Amino acid sequence: MKIGVASDHAGYEYKNRLAELLTKKGYDVADYGTYSDVSCDFPDYAHALGDAVDRKEVDLGVALCGTGNGMAMSLNRHKGVRAGLAWNSEIGRLVKAHNNANVLVMPARFISYQMATRILNTWLTTTFEGGRHQRRIDKI
Repeated sequence: MKIGVASDHAGYEYKNRLAELLTKKGYDVADYGTYSDVSCDFPDYAHALGDAVDRKEVDLGVALCGTGNGMAMSLNRHKGVRAGLAWNSEIGRLVKAHNNANVLVMPARFISYQMATRILNTWLTTTFEGGRHQRRIDKI
């Protein structure tokens, strides 16, 4: 499975550490930037990841910015993306179980790295429940 990662400057450190963790877990990781902690514009990297999801170059995505909102808003402009913002493990579970989020977005300035790893691991191991949730996704 191939997972794309992207961040702005606020999420740069976590993105790199999470990409390394994903690689150790056996995932193929594609990095869509940013490549430093110098101030930058989150849409540039969100759209690069969103395009990759749309083109099916990656199976899933993980994105970070300060609050997570900018990345989520930008990513969800892409037809093939269902980006879910999660700030704890339970929300991470629910964005997959109920919304079948194919991109996980986290707020790097508001969670610890340990929480980010818990959210990511929960999201990766959660199965979409389907049923009534699929009906709702179809309406999106």
